[in-house]
Amino acid sequence: MNPRLAHLLARLYPRLWRERYGKEFEAFLRNGRGGLRTSANVVWSALSEHVIPTRGTAMDQYPRSVIALTKQPSAFLPLAMSLTALALVLGHVAIYGIVHEPDEGTVAHLWQILMAGHLPVAAYFAIKWLPKATRPALLVLAMLAGALAANFAAVFFLT
Repeated sequence: MNPRLAHLLARLYPRLWRERYGKEFEAFLRNGRGGLRTSANVVWSALSEHVIPTRGTAMDQYPRSVIALTKQPSAFLPLAMSLTALALVLGHVAIYGIVHEPDEGTVAHLWQILMAGHLPVAAYFAIKWLPKATRPALLVLAMLAGALAANFAAVFFLT
């Protein structure tokens, strides 16, 4: 690979990563075949490193804190879906008041879709993260259960 391109690609990584691995990685790129596929892979890895940085000497890729685990899409999406569904119910009650309608409206259908979509994503999260990071995963699942309980309580008491 062209040395200038190797240097440019290595510069895409975060500063702390470059301080630790930069010289070796740049030499690795210069000695490799290069090409479009390699460049695309390096760009993707650099972006990933900005989003989820590698930490420690063992490069442990499994988050060990609740906040880090909550940033995983399989944890964030069900929580966002539950909070969106709760906002729909509370917004409907705030606008129209507590009204018993004979036919379910759009808000009720959206709520049902969000709640139904919440469960498989939360199940995927449990299957993936409980064996890897048990304690933080249990706390995230408790947050998801709390959001689910808040939704059902709002629907039960307000509609």
